Amino acid sequence: MTIRVEEYLRADGANPFRRWFDRLDPMAAVKVTVALGRLGAGHRSAIKWLRGIGEYRIDWGPGYRIYLAQDGPDLILLLGGGTKRRQQADLTRATELHQEYQARKGTQASTRRK
Repeated sequence: MTIRVEEYLRADGANPFRRWFDRLDPMAAVKVTVALGRLGAGHRSAIKWLRGIGEYRIDWGPGYRIYLAQDGPDLILLLGGGTKRRQQADLTRATELHQEYQARKGTQASTRRK
């Protein structure tokens, strides 16, 4: 089962996940890229769900995390990333971004119906 994995883009075009990813050292970027490939292939065993946000744990280095949300059965939305040390702040930020996404999605849906 293939799942679409997309990076969340804010209304102003900002991409929180890409901003985090682009600052990773090369080896960490490889680990994250492998994790994204696994997500796209449907492997979700490394995800812990907290308040509607998924936290994909990478047990390497400082304990990298990828924060995501699921939208329907075939879309994973990447909201950001971080490390175990900043876990709570990163989770809070991902929750805010997910709420923003849902509000924008609801507005777009109601506009299409008119």
